[in-house]
Amino acid sequence: MEDRAKKLVDEVLAPLIKADGGVIELVGIVDKRLLVRLTGTCAGCPGRPYTLARIVEPAAKKWLGDDIRVEAVVD
Repeated sequence: MEDRAKKLVDEVLAPLIKADGGVIELVGIVDKRLLVRLTGTCAGCPGRPYTLARIVEPAAKKWLGDDIRVEAVVD
């Protein structure tokens, strides 16, 4: 599952997020949670929850299964 998650983030999500000046990075998968880090313009963006809920999570469910959840890791 880790390989599919990396491909999803690197090849599908990263170009979408980059188009708006943001960066998404796979942190890992723990207990059916896809952990990602959003930086660049996404770091302080008020639309960040929308990006996670409407873009990242639906794609993750499609690629990794309906039981996956997405969480943003904040450093």
